[in-house]
Amino acid sequence: MANSIEVVVGAIGRAHGIRGDVAIDVRTDEPELRFAVGAVLRAENGLRRFTIAMSREHSGRLLVHFDELGDRTVAEAARGTVLVVDVDADERPPAEDEFYDRQLIGLRAVAADGTEIGPVLAVLHLPLQDTLEISTADGVRLVPFVTEVVPRVDLAAGELYLADVPGLLRDLEDEPDEPTQG
Repeated sequence: MANSIEVVVGAIGRAHGIRGDVAIDVRTDEPELRFAVGAVLRAENGLRRFTIAMSREHSGRLLVHFDELGDRTVAEAARGTVLVVDVDADERPPAEDEFYDRQLIGLRAVAADGTEIGPVLAVLHLPLQDTLEISTADGVRLVPFVTEVVPRVDLAAGELYLADVPGLLRDLEDEPDEPTQG
């Protein structure tokens, strides 16, 4: 690929059975594509390649058999190997309102009033929702990646826009007091 990027898609977990099947710690939203039979993945360090011979769901986990892992002993030795694949740098998810982590990291966060806040450092995949880790002048802030808080992402401009939510970028006790009526 002329213009490609390396993407982590998973990590090899514990062996399953005696024939070298392994559980996969999936780190992609597209396991059916990345772990398809015949796909070739490589170790993050680039020293090994893994060809997928079988891939299936079992008790809520993805089990994979790689041609290169012929038995349980070899499979256990590969445990912890981070798996990567090269993808086209311009590849986009099918839905217009979906983004790959690599597209969001590095974008400039802009406040509702147009003030630049800082760059997106990471995307955290938490149980309730995805969360953006954004660097601000006051330190790192965690921002829920939901439409109500991040109403617009402009990849072409390299920016994402934040709604005006009290306490989002500063602690509430640091917010100016609202005048009271009375």
